Amino acid sequence: MRSAVGVWRWRQNPLRRRTDLVEAWVALAALVLMVLATPVLGSLCGARTDRVLQRTVTREQRERHSTTAVVLRQAHERSALADAEGVGGREGRIRVVANWTAYDGTLHTGTVAAPRRSAPAGSTFRMWTDDRGMRTSRPLDSTTAHAHAVFAGIGAALAAAGLVEGIRRLVVWRLMRRRYARLDRAWAGYGPDWGRAGAGS
Repeated sequence: MRSAVGVWRWRQNPLRRRTDLVEAWVALAALVLMVLATPVLGSLCGARTDRVLQRTVTREQRERHSTTAVVLRQAHERSALADAEGVGGREGRIRVVANWTAYDGTLHTGTVAAPRRSAPAGSTFRMWTDDRGMRTSRPLDSTTAHAHAVFAGIGAALAAAGLVEGIRRLVVWRLMRRRYARLDRAWAGYGPDWGRAGAGS
């Protein structure tokens, strides 16, 4: 912010170096981009993500169906196929052999992960299947999709701000190297006579 204000401070200053003015303009441009452009970019990214996720919500809610599974027995052997929800090893879940009726009316039997409270034979629990009756994960709901879109927008805005700040720092670093190089050249020109009586006379 101080460098951005320096655009006006350096304008008529006799001590102003060209790199000072460039640094001030770069800082001002970075500030404008962070204040104006990054929120717009975040909003656009969030809105686009929300549109995509809402289409996913519509598709999954159309293709996935809730059904009731009946536990036949506990599955003591480890199933070779991972559960579609990936919750087989999660605490509070247990693998059981169960049967369920698919959306098309066909009966299916398989090893699935069920709540531990549903372990006894004859217990029932809710599960989600696809159109073919295969176990699948719960469909994404609209509220969760909105939350993901908001986080995506915030993340995009922060990433853009970080990129702008990184570019600003890179430019300032290059300007500082140029200043030091000029100082070294000037010092090399006056250095041999530095400290001698009558130097520079």
